[in-house]
Amino acid sequence: MQIRVYYDDTDAGGVVYHANYLKFCERARSEIFFAHGKSPAMNGGHFVVKKVEADFKKSAKLGDLLHVKSFLVELHNASLHVKQIIYRGDEIIFEMTSLLAFVKEGKPTRIDEESKAFFKAVLS
Repeated sequence: MQIRVYYDDTDAGGVVYHANYLKFCERARSEIFFAHGKSPAMNGGHFVVKKVEADFKKSAKLGDLLHVKSFLVELHNASLHVKQIIYRGDEIIFEMTSLLAFVKEGKPTRIDEESKAFFKAVLS
């Protein structure tokens, strides 16, 4: 997914504010569903971020065109690990691994087989 860095994404110095890298990754994960005619809220549940590991390699700046790539690392019964990399051209500027838990009514819930197949297909 491509993202243009706008003024409201940056701090006073024109550098992307650190929390916005997480937002860019969240948008990219949501866009995976939307691009396939699905919603991130599925089967009466939704995914919540349980754990994030982030590596800020270089700063993005106002006007940069970024590309977010998402990959499935592991798929469990009620959660998945997703790695996301943000590029500026060919240069990696940010990497993040997230543990996403599937919940219904606030409780971890098994991911159905159809959804597991979807993740395997689109996050490879």
